[in-house]
Amino acid sequence: MLAEASTTEISKEKKPKTFDENKTIDQQGGTIAGNTRKEIEEKTGKKVVSSISAKKILADKNKKLKGN
Repeated sequence: MLAEASTTEISKEKKPKTFDENKTIDQQGGTIAGNTRKEIEEKTGKKVVSSISAKKILADKNKKLKGN
């Protein structure tokens, strides 16, 4: 979500006209999100991205809440 938000804001300011300009802005948004993720992981010592799907995480959390 951060990559999308960053890319949108950069695009609003730069107003790209060509595919290559859009591609460059997309890469910049992705770089911002990637750097942010790495910094969060460095500060917390925990991974931000997981191979577990949100659906599974929520199902496991609901099981714990129900006492199963």
